[in-house]
Amino acid sequence: MPSFHPPHGDKIPTIPAAWSRLLERQLEPGETIHAWLETDLDERLHFAVGLIVLTDRRLLAAAPGASECRVWPLSTTQRLDHHDHAGVGTLELFDTTGRLACWRYTLGRNLIALRLIGEFDLQRESLASGQPVLRSTEDLCPKCKAPLPPGEDECPICIVETSTPPSTWTLFRLWRFAKPYKGRLLAGFLLTLASTAATLVPPYLTMPLMDEILIPFQNGQPIDQDRVMLYLGGLLGAAVLAWALGWLRTYILALVSERIGRDLRTTTYEHLLGLSLEYFGGKRTGDLMARIGSETDRINVFLSLHLLDFATDVLMIAMTSAILFSINPWLALVTLLPLPFIAWLIHTVRDRLRTGFEKVDRVWAEVTNVLADTIPGIRVVKAFAQEKREAERFRDANKHNLALNDKLNRTWSLFGPTVTLMTEIGLLVVWGFGIWQISEGDITVGVLTAFLAYISRFYTRLDSMSRIVSVTQKAAAGAKRIFDILDHVSSVPEPTKPVHLGQVEGRITLKQASFRYGTRAVTRDVDLVIEPGEMIGLVGHSGSGKSTLVNLICRFYDVTEGAVFIDDVDVRSVPVAEFRRNIGLVLQEPFLFFGTIAENIAYGKPEATRAEIIAAARAAHAHEFILRLPHGYDSLVGERGQGLSGGERQRISIARALLIDPKILILDEATSSVDTETEKEIQKALDNLVRGRTTIAIAHRLSTLRKADRLVVMDRGRIVETGNHDVLMAAEGHYYKLYQAQARNVDSEDADPEAPVVPKTVTV
Repeated sequence: MPSFHPPHGDKIPTIPAAWSRLLERQLEPGETIHAWLETDLDERLHFAVGLIVLTDRRLLAAAPGASECRVWPLSTTQRLDHHDHAGVGTLELFDTTGRLACWRYTLGRNLIALRLIGEFDLQRESLASGQPVLRSTEDLCPKCKAPLPPGEDECPICIVETSTPPSTWTLFRLWRFAKPYKGRLLAGFLLTLASTAATLVPPYLTMPLMDEILIPFQNGQPIDQDRVMLYLGGLLGAAVLAWALGWLRTYILALVSERIGRDLRTTTYEHLLGLSLEYFGGKRTGDLMARIGSETDRINVFLSLHLLDFATDVLMIAMTSAILFSINPWLALVTLLPLPFIAWLIHTVRDRLRTGFEKVDRVWAEVTNVLADTIPGIRVVKAFAQEKREAERFRDANKHNLALNDKLNRTWSLFGPTVTLMTEIGLLVVWGFGIWQISEGDITVGVLTAFLAYISRFYTRLDSMSRIVSVTQKAAAGAKRIFDILDHVSSVPEPTKPVHLGQVEGRITLKQASFRYGTRAVTRDVDLVIEPGEMIGLVGHSGSGKSTLVNLICRFYDVTEGAVFIDDVDVRSVPVAEFRRNIGLVLQEPFLFFGTIAENIAYGKPEATRAEIIAAARAAHAHEFILRLPHGYDSLVGERGQGLSGGERQRISIARALLIDPKILILDEATSSVDTETEKEIQKALDNLVRGRTTIAIAHRLSTLRKADRLVVMDRGRIVETGNHDVLMAAEGHYYKLYQAQARNVDSEDADPEAPVVPKTVTV
């Protein structure tokens, strides 16, 4: 019987049962399956399920709906090639005669395809050498023992993003923020030590008050007024001293905790700004806001209040224990009897709380995400009458948050009373044992009274310390989420040995530039030289890689292969801020910050004078409409430019780019979302903007690129054509088809709907 399980570990998913009967007929006796891939696209890219199976002898493939497999015996002349684009992976089988087969699948199966290719190469090498396949343990996944994909040191199928519970030790990482204030922290600790010691004086004075004043008085001896005043003065002095020291230490440590919180927020935000766009692509705005806002506040409260209480509790318990043992060791041992059980209870509850609080944090981030999505997009919500839907989303997130909190509270509500019960039982045990010792004459009433006073404080602090478990785990969960940001390394790092640009000419060179986003190849082997002052038009279908190419030039992402040069200097060797100061960017959807018109224009050059701002606005054809606003250049624009039309926002963004006077200009669909009349105004502004600058313009409307020196046509992440409009039209290639398709669309919009569409050539 054939084997349906890979020979390298039973954790690899078995072949689906739907294919088992087919393979039973196809496989030969003793033939072993080494790898398989279930494809999910047919030749026309429609969803359909097929199967590719690699055995120790052959490669078999079943097309969607087929009752038989196509078979290729393995040979040393065969090879499996793999490439992907726009969410579709392609696997091709070749030999010396050419391509034998081609399969397509969605990229969710790409990692399994890589495993299949890796196993295929091993089998081919085995055929060539005549030796069996030998794998070192380094070639196998440590979990499932399956062969690793080429060039990988971990099995990508077994890698899943796990959320490790936050450890209390994470809080010790906050020392890097506390270190600048170590002098104040030391002073706070010493004050805590002194104030705790002061609070332990009154119970000690109760022993002579009981044994030397009150009990002798009951036995008929007169009260010594001087000694009474001395003891009462000691009690008052200790109370006043404890109050003064406690106030001072609380004030000092509160100041320190606020400064630590400030530094933590600032450092996290600065680090966040330094991360690449790739990081933000996988994060929600509300989640990041919650981390920097509420999480740092939670850590602040922990440092300023609860950590101080915890330190006081520990000192109080340690010092009280020492005093108790010095008074009577046997009574002290009885006092400490509940401690092991309470310690076990704290440990058990802490393990439950630390996972629970991080879940609560993540769910709270969901609540914040709904707000961060809905409030900025309130116009869309109202336009589509989706208020009830968004309210339901918020209600569901809130309900999820409530359910998790209820689960945590069930644990916590049992924990607190249990600790209180144990301390009360401990107090009763001390009472009973103390009375017995008095009856035996081992201790006096004053000693028992002092013991009970100390024990009351001891158990109170023990109860308080146990309750700090909750806030400690909350703070640990918050610290973990903060350090998740701080530990993330930007995929666009600053150079270790920076090269500084001189006078930038504006020459851009791309050499074999390729970029992968996760497992998806976006651009591949792009070679392009743009001369200083040249205007390039990037054209192609959606998803062809135009915006990605611009992102690589701006260094929003770094190439995964090849290089990008500016004036023959690799952009990765230039400090990021210095490089981007030479680039002006005008986006399809201009973003304006809340503030005045002048502040938005001067965003890239805050030190600009009012004359420079006005000059940039005039060149952008924005001066006239700005003067019509109630306060001119000092008029406030709402968040994201609410209150201005799309064309007005775009002209302000053009003025913003003009003000920094960049040598390189990027226009990303700058006129695609405005009407024809507004486009003319923007085009006049763009004519001023591109003059004398190296310009890269992306546009779907090819007519907007009529002034480009060269057109670069992209398809599936590659440059397929370059040239001016006339040359490309004459070649009747990709650009010709794009242009004719647009011409037909324009004509069909103006023509009689019942009339046939006749293509015609339109010149730029």
